[in-house]
Amino acid sequence: MKKLPTPCYLIDETKLHKNMEKLAAIKKQSGAKLLLALKCFAAWGIFDLMKPYMDGTTSSSYYEARLGYETFGKETHAYSVAYSSEDIKKISVFSDKIIFNSLSQLEQFYLECTNVTCGIRINPGVSYSHFDLADPARTFSRLGVTCITDIEAAMPMVSGAMVHFNCENEDVAAFEQMLAVISLKYETFLKQLDWISLGGGISYTEDHFNSQRFAQIIKNFSQKFGLQVYLEPGEATVAHTTHLVTTVLDIVENNKKIAIVDASIEAHMLDLLIYRESATFEKTIAQGEFLYQIAGRSCLAADIFGEGGFQNELQIGDTIMIKDAAGYTMVKKNWFNGLKMPSVAIRRTNGQIDLLQKSSYTDYKKSLSTTELRI
Repeated sequence: MKKLPTPCYLIDETKLHKNMEKLAAIKKQSGAKLLLALKCFAAWGIFDLMKPYMDGTTSSSYYEARLGYETFGKETHAYSVAYSSEDIKKISVFSDKIIFNSLSQLEQFYLECTNVTCGIRINPGVSYSHFDLADPARTFSRLGVTCITDIEAAMPMVSGAMVHFNCENEDVAAFEQMLAVISLKYETFLKQLDWISLGGGISYTEDHFNSQRFAQIIKNFSQKFGLQVYLEPGEATVAHTTHLVTTVLDIVENNKKIAIVDASIEAHMLDLLIYRESATFEKTIAQGEFLYQIAGRSCLAADIFGEGGFQNELQIGDTIMIKDAAGYTMVKKNWFNGLKMPSVAIRRTNGQIDLLQKSSYTDYKKSLSTTELRI
């Protein structure tokens, strides 16, 4: 660990395999296919560890779709809130399924997708989310078709649909109730389809999640309508597998002790800032004698990871490991303040640590400008 360059996202292979095995059990029991949601996690250097357990990838853009096709293989599903003509020309070359967000986009591009299976996103008006920010069925949502007549008009052009209605849902009973509403509301359309994606946002790999009951619900739904069900796990694939490893650079005091580390919440764990959540830290205790606020090194006044109680006083040079730094974290890292981008490493099952990626000043410079290009 002392040799590990910080900041660094450190993935634990053993914990990753544990998550994969849980997902594989759900797949076997339910008959569903599993697609990795690249919008959540796209560190392709470890895809070889995930491929045996999953059936492909699902994306939200041309870049994600292409990355999934090139580095993961298997099935490549493409979805976007809105495609451009250029997107469709490129994506239709390698995608197995293209899902459209609206009837207007489906009608615009359907004839260009003759060799691709098409689907439509349906917004059922029900959802599970702790955050309005991430609620796909929020008021005035642009995510998916809500009009029954639009769905009816789409049926001759599609063989499947996506219904994404969950965000961090650990409640199997709530999922079952919402799926029952969807089954009743769209029964006529479901019987016309060959496949359906029920999206992601479900905490499949949490220890308390009732995976057997969930699998049976999916199996029953699939058999009732004769559908191949797809699930799109994202955060669940990498939950509790990754730390952001940081080094304490300074310790200051302003009515409380503040340890400043060589990372930033805005640059390296942006979701915590967006959702106003606090990080948790490895090897801290609730009633620790030495309480510290762990803060980032950017100029943002609120660049604060959170607070932790430690058994010993922190010293400059100490390592602070911030938990759960994979899902919706590594894909959102940015160059705010020109701070060094965290490296990416993996701790193998035998304890060996391999470095997968390390950024440099050249990467920072190229992200902002390059040689002048003629348009």
